[in-house]
Amino acid sequence: MSEFTVGDTDFLLDGRPVRLLSGALHYFRVHEAQWGHRLRMLRAMGLNCVETYVPWNRHEPRPGGFRDVEALGRFLDAAAEAGLWAIVRPGPYICAEWENGGLPHWVPGRARTRDGRFVAAVEAWFARLLPQVVSRQIDRGGPVVLVQVENEYGSYGSDARYLAGLAELLRALGVTVPLFTSDGPEDHMLTGGSVPGVLATVNFGSHAREAFRTLRAHRPDGPLMCMEFWCGWFDHWGAEHVVRDPADAAKALREVLGCGASVNLYMAHGGTSFAGWAGANRGGELHDGPLEPDVTSYDYDAPVDEAGRPTPKFWAFREVLAEYAGGPLPEPPPPPAPLAGGGEAVLTAWAPLEAVLEACGGPEVSGPVPPTFEELDVDRGLVRYEVTVPGPRRPYPLTVRGLRDLAVVYVDGERAGVLTEEEPRLREPVAGHARVELWVESLGRVNYGPRCGEAKGITGGILHERQYLHDVRARGLRLDDLEEVSAVPFGAPDGSGARGLYRGTVTVRGAGDALLELPGWTRGFVWLNGFNLGRYWSAGPQRALFVPGPVLVEGENEIRVLELEGASGRAPVLRSV
Repeated sequence: MSEFTVGDTDFLLDGRPVRLLSGALHYFRVHEAQWGHRLRMLRAMGLNCVETYVPWNRHEPRPGGFRDVEALGRFLDAAAEAGLWAIVRPGPYICAEWENGGLPHWVPGRARTRDGRFVAAVEAWFARLLPQVVSRQIDRGGPVVLVQVENEYGSYGSDARYLAGLAELLRALGVTVPLFTSDGPEDHMLTGGSVPGVLATVNFGSHAREAFRTLRAHRPDGPLMCMEFWCGWFDHWGAEHVVRDPADAAKALREVLGCGASVNLYMAHGGTSFAGWAGANRGGELHDGPLEPDVTSYDYDAPVDEAGRPTPKFWAFREVLAEYAGGPLPEPPPPPAPLAGGGEAVLTAWAPLEAVLEACGGPEVSGPVPPTFEELDVDRGLVRYEVTVPGPRRPYPLTVRGLRDLAVVYVDGERAGVLTEEEPRLREPVAGHARVELWVESLGRVNYGPRCGEAKGITGGILHERQYLHDVRARGLRLDDLEEVSAVPFGAPDGSGARGLYRGTVTVRGAGDALLELPGWTRGFVWLNGFNLGRYWSAGPQRALFVPGPVLVEGENEIRVLELEGASGRAPVLRSV
């Protein structure tokens, strides 16, 4: 067994100095059958360590209802098999451009504080999770060398007792390797996010010397580490695709290493936010502005692209990292096999959205005000709200207050428009008597900043002129409830491209990694052989969904498309990466 410790200037392995050359790879964003390949790509780039977050909400979607917590352990075993150390960042908050920053939608109390209700939920979660980590620590023969306390807490709060309590909890549950925190290289972030006696690290994408100088002003001793070296960035729906020049990123990486620091490339391989787990940001300097939902792809312009292939950035980084490898680097493994032959899907069945809700939705509730998604126990999905405009009365504007995030509105069965948080009023006034339906969709819960944890749905009420409309009926549809659709009454599609759930097949020859394109479709989700590929949206910039090869089978494959607005009627197309 080995001992990994924090020295005065270096990390120490059995007393000798070592440098962590790490890369972020989230096990929950990569198909498990492809973990081994991606980890070998990190080794070939010159890394000796892998870092991963742990998304609480994915593993505990309902209180006490744990789901495949053992996946983390299997990933850590795969890391060890690939010859990599591991850094685990269990949260409970993770950011990660992930739904709600990894916090469950049901989490009680005031999150990320010492509120006893929240802390009790964290204690129960960590008690279930940490055995996967503890037994795989380096002093027990495993790969885990570091475990994080919270995540970038100084960007959010300053509850020192909460942070200290988390560190004590990790120790009490058996974590013996060094703990650490990570924050931006700003004074207020480091004072708010650091814990006495716990290693502090910093996150940045450039200006390493300046960042480490700030860190040293707070922590004169201890190894330097950039825990998140942002070598790329993420995309938002409706915005431009973001890239970073490989030469610029390699130069910045060289500066980090030239400071004698350890590093964690964020991301080494980004992967995909499958199943609607992509989060959202808020714009503006203080992250309190318009919603900016994240796309499904988490390619991140990383050195290993979404399909696991080396990019020019991979080779630029490999050249830099080779200088610190202490020996020749292994060659990259062959890329996973691409799809040999695909083609158009044949959609033979369709059910209107109302029928899907009736078959798969939760119970209908009614009350004086609209319930939120959280009150309806909807994490990812949509809610149909129904309300009556009393009459007779003249036409007045219909406004939705506190809409999060998008509503397709029908008045007496006819589509009346699409509302958003920024445009919450129908263009045409509504006269009474009228029946109004609002199909509200969450575009991803905020994962960073002061508005993380805000409710989804209609959070402020429905107004006709200045008058609130009461007696609201609501029914939720969780994405998870669409994993089984045998109760849905499918019929033949009429070719109109109407919203609803489509089902059909796509024939594959030579199954392998692929891309699914949906030309003429507006917005929704796709399942291939029951695997949820995530959200598509014609707003761009993402134009196709990544399909891991292990999802496909030779011959006929089932495809389901949940279209939430309307499509042109053109068939989805499966093609090779």
